[in-house]
This record gives sequence, structure tokens and C-alpha cells, in this order.
Amino acid sequence: MQIFLTFSSNYPSQKMLNKTIFSLLIFISISIVKAQEIIPFRITKHNNIIVKALVNDKDSLHLMFQIAMEEASISPERTRKADHIIFKDEISDGNTIKIGNKKYENIRFFDNELTGHEADGKIGTGIFKDKYFKIDYNNNQFVSYDKEPDLKDYQPMNLYVKNGQFYIVADNVVEDKQQEAYFLLQSGYSGGLLYSNEFAEANDLNEKLKITGEKSMKNSAGQIITTKQGVLPFLKLGNIVLKNISAGFFTGDLKTQHANYFAADVMRRFNWIFDKDRKVVYIKPSKYFNEPYYKIN
Repeated sequence: MQIFLTFSSNYPSQKMLNKTIFSLLIFISISIVKAQEIIPFRITKHNNIIVKALVNDKDSLHLMFQIAMEEASISPERTRKADHIIFKDEISDGNTIKIGNKKYENIRFFDNELTGHEADGKIGTGIFKDKYFKIDYNNNQFVSYDKEPDLKDYQPMNLYVKNGQFYIVADNVVEDKQQEAYFLLQSGYSGGLLYSNEFAEANDLNEKLKITGEKSMKNSAGQIITTKQGVLPFLKLGNIVLKNISAGFFTGDLKTQHANYFAADVMRRFNWIFDKDRKVVYIKPSKYFNEPYYKIN
């Protein structure tokens, strides 16, 4: 009788422990299934993301991740050899790229495209086709998923795709007036925001922003273009507000900036999860959210 009572008093706690362990194992298994691939990267002092890649099992290259493109490219200013990428009319199809433990097939490369500092070329979003993918600035890694990952604490935003490029909408606050604008996600440009000629002129940014610097250039035809750097008081992305953001725009004869850029210095202030259909992106502040802004010389 005494033996029975002793066993009975311990039994519920043992049962609960077993249940807890079982639940934990299920959680770990689900997490492993969801996180299909991890690609490590490093961030340069110019805010560019660099991944190490082996192309066609021969060429070891450092490629800058460019979210504004799908394919890959090689720079004429590369420091590493890319002898095994065969181009015809500056296009090379059917290449392989190994990044981390994953090998990607049928990658198209374009030749003679400039890239960011410390890179031999660029790699785009095509490697994440039909998958959810995360840009995890906190841990310097990409994570791709077959199924929807944990979205706790992330804020959803509509994502708009045009010609394989991603756009989001944000509200710009200047002199207590709020102006909505579409921004192209552009991880190749090191700065914060860069406004189109149309937006800058329509909102009189030259007069309304605090100007912190400018640089003028003249082309062979005598046309002058001036790059100006200013400070935008507030930028709203849903419920998240960035303050005193570095913002650039152009003035002068040439009108060549057709899109607003949400560039690398503001991109790094968030962790990003893109849904597999590229209709929604989820964001939450990263460890860089309150870091000083990059200065464009």
C-alpha cells in the first residue's frame, strides 16, 4: 500500500515532465522544418550585404545582395577572377552558385555591371523564388522557408512588385504635412532615402528640408546636376516612425532620378520577412534602428 501511494504521488509530475519534453521536441521539429536554408552574410561599412559564393564550382566571388534585381551580375572592377562564367552578348545562362550549403542552378549573370564596395558582382532575389525569406540584420543571415515562419512582433506592409523590383509605401512628414510616397527597396545604395526628381520638386524639398551638404557635377554637354543631402524630420511605416532620416535628392538640368529609394542605411534598421507570393512584407526594428545615419560625401 505504501509503495502504491509513493508511485501515485510522483506519477502526475512525471507525466507532466514527459508532456513538456514531448511538446518541446515538437516545437524544435517544427522550427527545423520551417527554417529550410540559412545563408550567412557580412555588412560592409557602406551598409552593403556581402555573401561568399562559389560559381560553377570554380570561381570564388564576393557578391553584393541587391534586392532591386532578380538575377546576378559581374563587375568590370572585380578583384577576383570569374574566368568560368562564359558570356555571349554580356549575358551568361545556366550557371550554378553555391552559397553556404546550398547550390542554386540555372543562374543568369549579366556582365559589366557596377556594384558596391568590396564586391565582385551582385546577386538578386531569384535564389529565394517561391519561398518566404528573411533578411536578418540582427544575426547577419538570410533565412528561407517553405512555410510561413513565426511573425510575432512583425508589422505587415503591402508589397508591390514591378519588373521584379519591390516597392513599399511610407508617409513623409515635412513641415507638419504628411505626403505618401512609393519607395523602391534598394540595398545597393549606401545612404538612407533618395527622392525622385518629381517628388523633390513637387514637395519643394530644396526649401523645406534642412540641407546638410551638396555636390555639383557638369557633364560634357555643360549640363549641371547637384546632389543635395538633407534631413527628413519623420518617416512613417505603418505604426513605426523613423526620425531625422538622411535624405538625398537632385537639382539641376538633368532629371534622371525616376524612383524614390528606400536604401541600405534605412533597410538595415529593420529585419524583413517577405511572403512567398511577394504581396506582403513583414518588418520589425533591428539592432541598428537607432544607429547614426550614414554620411554621403
